Amino acid sequence: MLNELTDLGIDASDAGGIHAHNLEAVYDIPVTVSAVLGKSTMQVSQLLKLGRGAVVELDRRVGEAIDIYVNNRLIARGEVVMVDESRLGVTMTEIIKSEKKT
Repeated sequence: MLNELTDLGIDASDAGGIHAHNLEAVYDIPVTVSAVLGKSTMQVSQLLKLGRGAVVELDRRVGEAIDIYVNNRLIARGEVVMVDESRLGVTMTEIIKSEKKT
């Protein structure tokens, strides 16, 4: 468990002596996980002109890693994978080390 904290950029020595049994209190806290394929900027007038089947060009290339956010904070990069015939998933390929706040 402490290794997972370290992978996420949390220093257990700074966390008030976190032990695995103390973490059980946070297991049920919901978080929002987002996988961002890419981004695009456009004017509202362009957005309103989009219709069914419109293509929006993103700032990423095919095969580039996607960004994975937890509660709007970048935590990892990954790749899109097929879960089954109708569902997509994301596999993490890189954990992003967060900078320590002072």
